[in-house]
Amino acid sequence: METVTLAQGSPEWLAHRAKHFNASDAPAMLGLSPHKTRRQLLAEVRTGITPEVDAATQRRFNNGHRLEALARPLAETIVGEPLYPVTGTNGRYSASFDGLTLGEETGFEHKALNAELRAVFASDAELPLHYRVQVEHQMLVSGAGRILFMASDWDAAGTLIEEVHRFIEPDPALRQRIVDGWERFAADLQHFEPAPATPAAPVGEAPETLPALRIDVEGRVIASNLIAFRETAIAAIRTVNRELTTDQHFADAELSVKWCREVETRIEAAKIHALSQTASIDELFQTLDDIAAESRRVRLDLERLVKARKDEIRAQIVLDAQRALAKHMTQLAAETEPHALPPVAADFAGAIKGKRSLAAMHDAVDAALAGAKIAADAAARVVRTNAALLRERAAGRDFLFHDANQYVGRQPAEFAEWVEMRIERHRLAEESRIARERAAIEAASQRLAESAAAAATLQAPTPVRATTDGYSYTSARADHPAFAPPTAGPGAPAATPNETDQGAALSLGDINARLGITMSAAFVAHTLGITPAGKARRALLFTERQFAAVCQMLIAHAEAVRMRHSEGTGTHRIGGTNGNR
Repeated sequence: METVTLAQGSPEWLAHRAKHFNASDAPAMLGLSPHKTRRQLLAEVRTGITPEVDAATQRRFNNGHRLEALARPLAETIVGEPLYPVTGTNGRYSASFDGLTLGEETGFEHKALNAELRAVFASDAELPLHYRVQVEHQMLVSGAGRILFMASDWDAAGTLIEEVHRFIEPDPALRQRIVDGWERFAADLQHFEPAPATPAAPVGEAPETLPALRIDVEGRVIASNLIAFRETAIAAIRTVNRELTTDQHFADAELSVKWCREVETRIEAAKIHALSQTASIDELFQTLDDIAAESRRVRLDLERLVKARKDEIRAQIVLDAQRALAKHMTQLAAETEPHALPPVAADFAGAIKGKRSLAAMHDAVDAALAGAKIAADAAARVVRTNAALLRERAAGRDFLFHDANQYVGRQPAEFAEWVEMRIERHRLAEESRIARERAAIEAASQRLAESAAAAATLQAPTPVRATTDGYSYTSARADHPAFAPPTAGPGAPAATPNETDQGAALSLGDINARLGITMSAAFVAHTLGITPAGKARRALLFTERQFAAVCQMLIAHAEAVRMRHSEGTGTHRIGGTNGNR
């Protein structure tokens, strides 16, 4: 904090305040001050014109300074250190302290004890928000870790009557609200146009005062100004304004309603007075009834009009605020695309509830609108921060964050944790997938190696007893009849030079059809070791003798595979009386 040596209330101090955002103005800036509206503060800062301090207000200020000076020694006893009145700044923020310790760790804020504060301390309730905002702003400026908030009352001789106090510690959420509020205030200030000076509260004007209604009867009307009264009354009634647009119009209308009611009352009283003098005078009563009926008609019509017009104006004020908030949200949404902003709630209807004048309604809605814009600005700031983090951390991993809009409005720390969790979960899943694929590849490689070893075993010179069509051979490819031209067996006709080609009539498809299986040419050639005897166009051809060899080699291959997979289980036997496996 930078200390400013200025006497509170001096012209220099006032000039300093005009250039900064001050702690005492923070409640009004947020629309929370019971003494000044946000619109009034905007006008003061924009124009530099502040209200004149009247004598009563100055006396209140002087008494506040007196009580503060009396209470400071008591506060120093509670704090345990001297307290110095000081004005300080922190950037564009400023605060005047009733007291601050030399190390600026503890501040002091004093208020004159009133019924509201007495009730708060008696019930141990939280301080009203406008007090907490001022104190939080002071801690924002000074960096103090606590503020002693005290309220006291002293007599004229300086004797303590009553005192209450408590320490207030920083509230980060409230501080952020204050910072965001001043940001919105500065933005609104750029476009603010002060309204014309607010006149005194409207005083209604009723139609002209009617002459006293005098009627004397004695069996007949002796004397009466009834005709003149009627003309004046009807004329006055018909001049009542029904175009209601300002507080003055409403004040006039409400007073006119009361005036009409009085006319009706006076006429009723005149009728009763006349009746007390005579039984019936038709002309008198007809005239009186006409006046009363006209007055009643206007009164009821005006009452309905006042209510309907007020409801219409209330609705318009609320709708204007809703449109202004929607426009602001649209502008922010354009800045945060493609990420959506969370909705911002604003109870404009609740803000004007109980407000009787148009000025009060506008002030209340302006404050509510400012609060909603502050919340929207804060939400947009969070979304922009989170979007920047997402762009950095999700590069190349966009598929992990397809639902980011559901989370991008969370606080940055929480959102960052969510992003890292998604990335870590994906990393673990990828490691698991790669491990599974590696295991599958290794298993496949092992199976291929085992198949190769089995094929090598089948092609080794180990004899395998086999007899097909009277021919005997071993599994060695060099000796296998499938690799040699057919030779005649016992009783077989001699082979002709073209017997191999002439006997190659079976295609691989024919062999597969006979066996009910599907074998590729590569399997037959490389695994079973049988080379086609011929070829017709693109079809490979085999002889009947080769078909027999295919069958025998399939049996040997299947047996070898079975033996390999049963090793180590203790479930197989080798050998037998006939040499079969």
